[in-house]
Amino acid sequence: MIAEITRHQWVEAYPLMSQLRTHVSEEEYLSIMEEAVKENHYRLFGVWKNNELKALVGFMPMTTLYYGRFIWICDLVTDHRERSRGYGIILLDFVEQYAKDHDFQKVALSSGLQRQDAHRFYEEKGMYDKVSCVFKKDLTQER
Repeated sequence: MIAEITRHQWVEAYPLMSQLRTHVSEEEYLSIMEEAVKENHYRLFGVWKNNELKALVGFMPMTTLYYGRFIWICDLVTDHRERSRGYGIILLDFVEQYAKDHDFQKVALSSGLQRQDAHRFYEEKGMYDKVSCVFKKDLTQER
């Protein structure tokens, strides 16, 4: 069953999200979630089986000149003990249907260079095209 993770369930979802976002403490996660929901219309959904959270997807609507109106997948994680059981593709399919239902033309995401297994999953199972590289500059780090 797929259901939206409510504000009251954010703490319950943190251990799973922390498997993906290992650098984010629970306190930071809760603060970021609050701001992302309020400012960016971020939504977090999970796959539940036998009352256990198996996988999460977080996404938000965006509009840019490059993509037009699209859904940006910010977070997609399946519990490391539950991988290769289809939860990831269930959530990708869910986001794609959500996008269609809300008149978004595309779904996009980025994935760390080191995550080769995830890249294979997106390309082979999700049928996503690798179309660009993402560049970032950490302004808190001096060079």
